[in-house]
Amino acid sequence: MKHKDLSRVAETILAAPGWARVGITAPVNHLRVAAAHELARAILEDAEQTSKHSTGDQLGLSL
Repeated sequence: MKHKDLSRVAETILAAPGWARVGITAPVNHLRVAAAHELARAILEDAEQTSKHSTGDQLGLSL
Protein backbone atom coordinates (compact mmCIF):
# COMPACT_ATOMS: atom_id res chain seq x y z
CA MET A 1 0.00 0.00 0.00
CA LYS A 2 1.32 3.41 -0.88
CA HIS A 3 1.99 5.96 1.85
CA LYS A 4 -0.71 8.20 0.35
CA ASP A 5 -3.25 5.36 0.61
CA LEU A 6 -2.19 4.60 4.17
CA SER A 7 -2.65 8.25 5.17
CA ARG A 8 -6.06 8.36 3.49
CA VAL A 9 -7.25 5.27 5.38
CA ALA A 10 -5.98 6.75 8.64
CA GLU A 11 -7.80 10.02 7.94
CA THR A 12 -10.97 8.10 7.11
CA ILE A 13 -10.79 6.15 10.38
CA LEU A 14 -10.32 9.39 12.32
CA ALA A 15 -13.32 10.90 10.49
CA ALA A 16 -15.54 7.90 11.36
CA PRO A 17 -18.10 8.32 14.12
CA GLY A 18 -16.58 8.57 17.58
CA TRP A 19 -18.66 5.70 18.95
CA ALA A 20 -17.11 3.37 16.36
CA ARG A 21 -13.56 4.44 17.19
CA VAL A 22 -14.20 3.91 20.90
CA GLY A 23 -16.43 0.88 20.37
CA ILE A 24 -13.67 -1.13 18.72
CA THR A 25 -12.16 -1.52 22.22
CA ALA A 26 -15.43 -2.33 24.00
CA PRO A 27 -15.41 -5.30 26.38
CA VAL A 28 -18.62 -6.66 24.82
CA ASN A 29 -18.19 -8.61 21.58
CA HIS A 30 -21.33 -7.36 19.80
CA LEU A 31 -20.24 -3.73 20.29
CA ARG A 32 -16.76 -4.47 18.88
CA VAL A 33 -18.33 -6.16 15.85
CA ALA A 34 -20.73 -3.26 15.24
CA ALA A 35 -17.89 -0.76 15.59
CA ALA A 36 -15.67 -2.74 13.20
CA HIS A 37 -18.47 -2.83 10.63
CA GLU A 38 -18.95 0.93 10.95
CA LEU A 39 -15.23 1.59 10.45
CA ALA A 40 -15.16 -0.75 7.45
CA ARG A 41 -18.23 1.01 6.00
CA ALA A 42 -16.55 4.39 6.36
CA ILE A 43 -13.39 3.17 4.64
CA LEU A 44 -15.27 1.51 1.76
CA GLU A 45 -17.51 4.55 1.31
CA ASP A 46 -14.45 6.78 1.05
CA ALA A 47 -12.84 4.39 -1.44
CA GLU A 48 -16.00 4.38 -3.59
CA GLN A 49 -16.12 8.18 -3.62
CA THR A 50 -12.47 8.31 -4.63
CA SER A 51 -12.99 5.84 -7.48
CA LYS A 52 -16.04 7.76 -8.76
CA HIS A 53 -13.89 10.87 -9.21
CA SER A 54 -11.38 9.10 -11.43
CA THR A 55 -12.35 7.87 -14.87
CA GLY A 56 -10.91 4.97 -16.82
CA ASP A 57 -9.90 7.32 -19.64
CA GLN A 58 -7.57 9.32 -17.47
CA LEU A 59 -4.31 8.25 -15.88
CA GLY A 60 -3.80 9.05 -12.22
CA LEU A 61 -0.94 11.32 -11.31
CA SER A 62 1.18 10.28 -8.38
CA LEU A 63 2.02 13.22 -6.19
